Amino acid sequence: MSQPVSGRVVVVGSFNVDHVWSLPALPRPGETLAGTYHTGPGGKGFNQAIAAVRAGAPTRFVCALGEDAGGQLARALAAGDGLELHDLRSDLPTGTAGIYVDADGRNSIVIGAGANAELSPAWVQAQADALDAAQVVLSQLETPVDSACAAFERGRRAGAVALLNPAPADAVASDALWALADVITPNETEFCAQLRRRCGIELDPDALAGLDDAVLHGHCRALLAHGSVVVTLGKAGCFVSHPDGALRGDVRAHYRCPAAEVRAVDTTGAGDAFNGALAAALARDPSAAFERHIAYASRYAGLSTERPGAAAAMPRDAEVRARFG
Repeated sequence: MSQPVSGRVVVVGSFNVDHVWSLPALPRPGETLAGTYHTGPGGKGFNQAIAAVRAGAPTRFVCALGEDAGGQLARALAAGDGLELHDLRSDLPTGTAGIYVDADGRNSIVIGAGANAELSPAWVQAQADALDAAQVVLSQLETPVDSACAAFERGRRAGAVALLNPAPADAVASDALWALADVITPNETEFCAQLRRRCGIELDPDALAGLDDAVLHGHCRALLAHGSVVVTLGKAGCFVSHPDGALRGDVRAHYRCPAAEVRAVDTTGAGDAFNGALAAALARDPSAAFERHIAYASRYAGLSTERPGAAAAMPRDAEVRARFG
């Protein structure tokens, strides 16, 4: 079996064509509002893969696409960014997302899976060459859970870190996938949804950032006892929790990392930017302290919010370093 290639990331996940409306406030039930429309590439998997490759990691993106304009767009954009795309061809339309963004950069999103639902474990297993050489394997929950399991099983067998972004919040991760995850990266809503679903603990996502650190660490340990938990908290930065004896180079079992000082215009892809940049940082320098990777991912994600869009908003490593040093 081949040794992991320094810096290599494999992302297994979704591609969507985003349909985005920008308007002063998010619409309420029964309300019709006027807004400005644009369209572009998205999907959590694609966003994260573009972030990883632009952050400097050789990256393969494993996905399913339709034989339509959306699929052609994904293939062209991947080629333009040097992203190694391996797509299962589907008779279903390429995935789509409807996104509303308000004047403060907040968003509401609805997705239509389309071809993403057909990404199969067999197609993932056919990527054995990349999975055997990966430092990090990253997946989300916009594609079938069994496919993410197949990626994590193969990657971990060769020594890769299994990084799970348990999003969207209403998706269900199997016990098998949860057991395979080395690091999980939920936002406030996703963390509370998984904590309720898996542990029977009710928390208010809006109150999460204000919890005492020791209390939040305890909830993280209840959710993923064997692995590291990174809860992204928007403007409040993020909270990191490790199990005792597995601190990933850190000196503390739990801590907070502040958000980068930026002028946000659109937060649509910020979580994906964080995940892709974290995967790239872990892959490029696996011996560095985890806190250093978290700081880089936070700055990368912050910079992404200064531009509209999702995949198109992902900055390059040189831009992050020029801005934040």
